[in-house]
Amino acid sequence: MTPARVWIQGARPRTLGAAFVPVIVGTAAAGNATVMRTAACLVVAVALQVGVNYANDYFDGVRGVDTAARVGPVRLTVSGLATSSAVKRAALLSFAVAAAVGLWVGIALRPFVLVIGAAAILAAVGYSGGPKPYASRGMGEVFVFVFFGLAATAGTAYVQAGGVSAGVWLASVAVGLLAVAILMANNIRDIATDTAAGKRTLAVRLGDRRARSAYDIAMLAPFGLVLVGIATRWFPGNALSCFIGLLFVVPAVRLARRAAGPDMIRLLVMTARAQLIFGLLLAEALWR
Repeated sequence: MTPARVWIQGARPRTLGAAFVPVIVGTAAAGNATVMRTAACLVVAVALQVGVNYANDYFDGVRGVDTAARVGPVRLTVSGLATSSAVKRAALLSFAVAAAVGLWVGIALRPFVLVIGAAAILAAVGYSGGPKPYASRGMGEVFVFVFFGLAATAGTAYVQAGGVSAGVWLASVAVGLLAVAILMANNIRDIATDTAAGKRTLAVRLGDRRARSAYDIAMLAPFGLVLVGIATRWFPGNALSCFIGLLFVVPAVRLARRAAGPDMIRLLVMTARAQLIFGLLLAEALWR
């Protein structure tokens, strides 16, 4: 691969929709948006996720969590495609971009965003770094739900409109659950290698069967939340269009029941695609 291709693959582009979706949903739910604010939120969200991906690549590589036995998207450190120091610098650069743009948003628009941004970066580093990385203690899904669900969606709405409605919070829960499903698909695939390395992800703690059930819940629960939103009038009636997303969710859930080995990579891609489709449909319904 060319150097550019190496770094693009290391950023795990197929899952970057998890950063894009909360921004478009939060923007649509806010009902008041500008191109500059939307672009700033997108840059922060994507830079933060890329930073998390590179940091995870670095820490899992140098700590021996990733090995040649791992099945999944390419990891730069363990594969030798990039040095560990280069991957570390890439993670720091990504976090610096997120911090710089977030600082501008906080100073120019909404000061409270500075608190959210600082917490997100600290949490991103602590995900797989530090003396006690919480991803290894079964808390990775909590991070994803909070920062790629609640904080990203509600934070975007706050930047755009200066407030967060009940509908925005409900939408952020739905988005967060689908982001959790992406991570769960990844961690189910890695149960064997993570167990051998002593990395106690939630999937490892639950075991294969229960982890797959948790994946099903995270994928299907957002549709129940759509019905709650319509019943409470927090969502418009046309949010029923989100159920088109079942055309992408159901095949992923079916595959998750039996997927193993290389099929788990396909499951990860299908899950990310399902979240993107659901997010686009929900954003279209919420846009006023």
